[in-house]
Formats: sequence, C-alpha cells, structure tokens
Amino acid sequence: MRTARSFDWRHTPGLSAFTAIVMLFFYAPLLILVVYSFNANQLVTVWSGFSVHWFVDVSANADIRRAAVNSIVIAIAATIASTLIATAGALALERGKLRHGRATVTAMIALPLIVPEIIVAIMTLIFFSMLGMHNGLVNLIIAHTVFCIPFALLPVQARLRDMGATLEEAARDLYASEWQLFRRVTLPLLMPAISAGALMAFVVSLDDFLISLMVSGAGSTTLPVYVYGMMRLGVTPEVNAISTILLVVSLVFVTASLLLGRRSQTAEQ
Repeated sequence: MRTARSFDWRHTPGLSAFTAIVMLFFYAPLLILVVYSFNANQLVTVWSGFSVHWFVDVSANADIRRAAVNSIVIAIAATIASTLIATAGALALERGKLRHGRATVTAMIALPLIVPEIIVAIMTLIFFSMLGMHNGLVNLIIAHTVFCIPFALLPVQARLRDMGATLEEAARDLYASEWQLFRRVTLPLLMPAISAGALMAFVVSLDDFLISLMVSGAGSTTLPVYVYGMMRLGVTPEVNAISTILLVVSLVFVTASLLLGRRSQTAEQ
C-alpha cells in the first residue's frame, strides 16, 4: 500500500527557473549600474574602458560632500534616538504590565512599515507645518526617528520573546535590583538584537528619499534628494558613482544586521 506524500512546495516543477528569472529581473539593473559607474566614457551607456574618474569627481564635489554629511548626521541622530525609544518600547511591551491592547499598540508602532511612505511623508510635512516648525535638519531628524522606530523595535521585541523571562527571574531570586538585572542580564542578552535594529535603522534613514524630499529645507538636502535633483537633468556617470557608493554602504550594514541577528539566535540556542 502506497502512503501519501506530503506536498513540498520547494519541489514544484519550474520553481528554480522562475526564481532565477525573478532574481535576475531585480538585481541585473543594480549590477549594470555598478559596472557602468566605472566607465571611462562620459556617455553612461557606451563602455570605453575602466576608470575610477567619476568617484574622484564625486569626492571632490563640495555640494555632494555637504549632502552626504547631512545624510550621515541625520542617520546617526535618528539611529540613536530610534534605538533608545525602540528598546524602551520593546521592554514595556514584553516585560511591562500591559495586559490588554498589546497587539493594538504593536500594530500602531508598525504602521510606518504598512502605510505607503508617501502618505507618511505628506502627513509629517502637514504636522510640522501646523506646529510652525521650519528647521529642516531638526525636522528631518525627528521624522527619520519616528520612521525608523519599527525597524529598531521588531528585532528587540522578537529577542525578548525568544529568550523568555527565566534568567531574569533567577536574577531576582538572587536579590538583584531592577537596574542590576537590566545592566547585567537583560542588556547583554539584547545587545545583538539592539545592534541589528540600529544598523537597519541607520540604513533606512541613510537611504530614505520621500520623507527627506518632503521635509528637507534649505541647507538640509540629503544625498538621495541631491541625486534625484541631478537625475532630473539626465543620468550621468556621477549619479552611477553615488548610487554605487550608497548601494555598497547599504549592503555592508544590512549584512552586518543579518549576521548580528543570527548571532542572537545562535546565542539563544
């Protein structure tokens, strides 16, 4: 008598080929952009040899450097603020006394991940206009902080759920104060997740375009907004070079975030 085999979607005929086509569709343009950022020709679609000339031009451009500094300052400030708020929020949700409405609060915090970013950007602009706040750099830091909170909170919240409360209860049984418990038990266990969330928040802030476009003012232009202004006159080799730099930085931070997340899971096992 033959036994029925359970369905395994991984063995669906043609799935591997379809997956390869989809991945090629998404990542081939990025690969082409990176390759042509090293093109010696002024025309971005005509290859005439390898050169790092455009990267040198980008580094020598004062306006690009100023926009890059703005992006880095905003990303660092937003990362620090959002990580602190997210860590406190995750502890309140998972270790606090809130018994009813926890799912609702979590869903509200995660709204920036669900709502289209253009809506978040418009509402943020309206909010600042109603308050009469027109300080571009400060407005951007506040807006990026709010937008980055879910990215920093979710890894910490997941880590708190996975590790349980056994070690914390053992520390209380040994007469540890709440501060000692947090400093010597909870925080060390949370550090990989906090670091992973902070790296994700930094990348999200650094690469953000829509919120920065809506909220930024004179003197607070970020690098993605500056690149958009350059592209309105046509794609140039400098645009390819800047995009390549942003892509590499984002890949480095995302990879580091994933590795820290895996380290957190390995430590728990």
